[in-house]
Amino acid sequence: MASSFQSQKRFTRMWNVITHCLLLAGTVLMVAPFVWMLSTSLKTEGNIFTPLPEWLPRQTFTYVVLDGVKTMVDTVVVENENGRSQVRIRGRAEAVDVPASAVVKETRIAPAWENYKEVVDTVPFFQGVRNTLLITLIGLIGGLFTTSLSAYAFAKLRFPGRDALFYAILGTMMIPGVVTMLPTFILFRQAGWINTFRPLIVPALFGGAWGIFLMRQHMKTIPDELEDASRIDGCNPFQTWWKLMMPLCKPVLATLGIFGFMGGWNDFMGPLIYLNDPSKFTLQLLLASFSSYYSTKTNLLMAGSMMSLIPVLVLFFAAQRYFVQGITLTGVKR
Repeated sequence: MASSFQSQKRFTRMWNVITHCLLLAGTVLMVAPFVWMLSTSLKTEGNIFTPLPEWLPRQTFTYVVLDGVKTMVDTVVVENENGRSQVRIRGRAEAVDVPASAVVKETRIAPAWENYKEVVDTVPFFQGVRNTLLITLIGLIGGLFTTSLSAYAFAKLRFPGRDALFYAILGTMMIPGVVTMLPTFILFRQAGWINTFRPLIVPALFGGAWGIFLMRQHMKTIPDELEDASRIDGCNPFQTWWKLMMPLCKPVLATLGIFGFMGGWNDFMGPLIYLNDPSKFTLQLLLASFSSYYSTKTNLLMAGSMMSLIPVLVLFFAAQRYFVQGITLTGVKR
């Protein structure tokens, strides 16, 4: 009996070790791309693709050491010509002739923070942030409003064809977005909405099938007695939705808000199709300008991507408590 207990205890301990190792390996795989993006955003263009991958950003600096004084060199004009070199010392316009032995190159860990400044100087970064926020927030607020109203109707109100209509809406989730892309473009073109924000905002105002489904499932877990009590107190359905359902649906609203904000913030295809004027470009379109057929400024692209992550991370950590609670509640069968 004791031997069986010890064997089971060893098996449990071994299984826990294996589980933790698998989780640790999965965590490393998930975090590695983000770490690479952060590391690349701090590298110079010539130090990104090396034979052996380097995670720490390094730079090679050139100095001139004369009489024990080390002075940084901007560029080496002529190197090792007859034992001498011509270098351009920082702060001087003219090249200086020095012994080749005085030129020293030093490689050390040095983040290239100027990449972030170059991104802001190269593209109208803050204009892109403003356009993206405008499109995302208007669509998100309107979408949450209509989604919650629709979910309340499907969860609590009774009307003919309610379930059939709900399942028809769910069926739209099975239609790939690429199938409706061309008809939608033709429709918006005939409406004269091309090169405006309206094709990106108006469809988002009507929410989505996934959001309606998620919120309806949460509302169905709210006891009907609470709704009956609110009606006895004199609330009509709209007041019941606003004063009772909305406060109880904060976790789900936070979950949908985070996913909706991420979807709108990271949308690339929609602005690419409908926007032509560079002054209306979103942040994702501006970041794409660092990539072309001939070359890609990977370090600037990664620096811009890191800056574009800041609003999403701030929103996630601000609503993390509600986000986790919303995921937990919608996954529990009551």
